[in-house]
Amino acid sequence: MGKNRLEAFSDGVLAIIITIAVLGLRPPHGTSLAALRPVLPLFLSYILSFVYLGIYWNNHHHMLATVDRVTGGVLWANLHLLFWLSLVPFVTGWMGASKFAAGPTAVYGAVLLLAAIAYFVLQSLIVASQGEGSLLARAIGRDLKGKASPIIYVVAIAAAFLAPWLAGALYALVAVMWLIPDRRIERAFAAREEP
Repeated sequence: MGKNRLEAFSDGVLAIIITIAVLGLRPPHGTSLAALRPVLPLFLSYILSFVYLGIYWNNHHHMLATVDRVTGGVLWANLHLLFWLSLVPFVTGWMGASKFAAGPTAVYGAVLLLAAIAYFVLQSLIVASQGEGSLLARAIGRDLKGKASPIIYVVAIAAAFLAPWLAGALYALVAVMWLIPDRRIERAFAAREEP
């Protein structure tokens, strides 16, 4: 099976997820800049989530560029990833509306952790279907960022109950780690094209 429908479906779902997230923002009732203060936590959580969704979209795009064929397992793993990402607007709104309270901040991290695990499962199934010598397998290499991210999420989830601001900072740290598009796949493509 080709990958075009998988890419189009994933792009559409991510676009809807981002749209739902922004619809959760409500303008303040006042007209002064001070009226923005009550909505600031929700706006900050939205910014973090938008960055995360952008990172997933970008890296998902790069990863699928390496795919020659799609298996049933890859289809289900992709849906698994999209499921966890579809919860981002809900946990974003909850965390922001609660002004980064411990429980909602921890649940936000749990969704990020489960999305990271789902991405790893998808990546692993793609490598399994394409072979260990595939472009994606070569590009991933040791995948230090991919291994460090879940560990940071687990620490952040625990930290949410002690210092929610620390959990938020750790979530932002992971986002910064991934903010620059993953160049490993681009380098693998470039190496393949060299004579």
